[in-house]
Amino acid sequence: MKFKPIRLTATSHALLALLDQLGEATPYEIKQALEQSIENFWPVPHTTAYEEPARLAAAGYLAVRQEEGGRRRKAYSLTEEGRAALAAWAADGSAAPPQVRDELMLKVFAGADPRPLVKARKAWHEEKLAELQGYLDEVRGKESWRPSELALTAGVGYHRKMLELLEQPEPDP
Repeated sequence: MKFKPIRLTATSHALLALLDQLGEATPYEIKQALEQSIENFWPVPHTTAYEEPARLAAAGYLAVRQEEGGRRRKAYSLTEEGRAALAAWAADGSAAPPQVRDELMLKVFAGADPRPLVKARKAWHEEKLAELQGYLDEVRGKESWRPSELALTAGVGYHRKMLELLEQPEPDP
């Protein structure tokens, strides 16, 4: 079978990594798993979670199986080519610097009073910390989920540190 060559993006690799852990999954299952894992540190647009698997399958990185009857859902899984591309990307010793996209900081830059914003942000970090800690408790000690455990540990640490920073007294002007 002839496959169409494509450029793999970081989001492409995110989907490959997710399917490496899930095995086979429908786009809906992929979106659900993204929300509980990768989207905590790498935002993936809703439509991308549905479109990217088909793009990766057309390029030979994923296999697709479609149900014969019923809703005729498609399920995707890694091919050997997809597994090799994921391994090569993960083994590359470089990574792009992080990108911060924080509307709170943008509003403060624009002159907003940070106090009400900080109160809401603290509540969000507390909720996210509890969510990630729950996920971490679920995967801790499961060998096949070791990469997720490491990422979740970093996420828990991030939210704890952000709460610590937000608890500091305001600097004098």
